[in-house]
Amino acid sequence: MDDKQSQEEYFVVKAKENGVQVIGLTRGQDTKFHHTEKLDKGEIMIAQFTAHTSAVKIRGKAVVMTKHGVMDTEE
Repeated sequence: MDDKQSQEEYFVVKAKENGVQVIGLTRGQDTKFHHTEKLDKGEIMIAQFTAHTSAVKIRGKAVVMTKHGVMDTEE
């Protein structure tokens, strides 16, 4: 995936409870945590994959929306 493609991959996280964590993970040989956001119930975060972010981990009850579909962490 080139930089242009990775920067076009937006996703939305909507918190269904207080304290939902959205954790960004780095690209490269060693995957590491590089950024964490905490969302409260009803808050929405719009984010994108970048040259530095290859994956995102979500802790807590949330709905995640991508171009590939909608996922609920409770299912």
